[in-house]
Amino acid sequence: MAKRTGINLKKQLIAKAGSYGVRLIGFAPAGRWAEYNEMPACYFPQHVFPHTRTVIVLALPVFIPMLDTTPSIVYSELYTTSNRLLDEIAYKLALHLNNKGFRGVFFPRDGYGDITVLINKPAAAFSHVFAGKYAGLGTIGYNHTLLTKEYGPRVRLVSVFTDAEIEPDAVCETELCMKCLLCKRCCPTSAFTSTKNLIADMDKRKCAEYHAELKSKYCYPCGVCIKVCPVGEDRNLYGMNKEKYLKEKNSVINSEEYSDWIHIRNHGSKK
Repeated sequence: MAKRTGINLKKQLIAKAGSYGVRLIGFAPAGRWAEYNEMPACYFPQHVFPHTRTVIVLALPVFIPMLDTTPSIVYSELYTTSNRLLDEIAYKLALHLNNKGFRGVFFPRDGYGDITVLINKPAAAFSHVFAGKYAGLGTIGYNHTLLTKEYGPRVRLVSVFTDAEIEPDAVCETELCMKCLLCKRCCPTSAFTSTKNLIADMDKRKCAEYHAELKSKYCYPCGVCIKVCPVGEDRNLYGMNKEKYLKEKNSVINSEEYSDWIHIRNHGSKK
């Protein structure tokens, strides 16, 4: 049976997440998956962990200057660090729920053992992207990622499942994706294959195969589709060089303009 709780638990969880550096946190009732009905029921949270009444979604940002160097060991380490932090924070929040008498577990930020698994089955048992949407953190963009007003798609996500009935956050009604198609134009594998719908048709196998190649060179993941996105308040801090992004795919980047990225890419991973 679900355990009802007042607003105090929500405040506690937000404060605890904030103490770990998490600025973005949202709460979604488990029933919201059926309400939107955007995936098979086996991916609903209450089918993943049957006790679930609320899903808490946490996000940490990906820093633009480090992401810009992709594919590189620098971005790879940033990706690994944010993933580790998210799992640790989610564990601590789940433990806090347990200590308060509620069931609490978390679904790890990645739901696969190795990128090669996604070549033949490009899906995890649970989608943090849709969870983020239902928890009010943002909307889903053309490139299949969660777009937030704070960081655009440059976030990593993790989810905590609990039987506590916590006051939900409102779903974001305004689409953040401008459908500028920069992600489509800059994708190194041309994986996005349509322009008709807001969320693109995508060759996920081609994307996964490219990621597997990058992993063998120690510069995984790709991240181009999130680095070129103009959405996000983080652009006010770091700027947006659209032409530099566009030229990178279609030219040999040996000019002074790319010297910083080239320098980093030439160290710590295979060419």
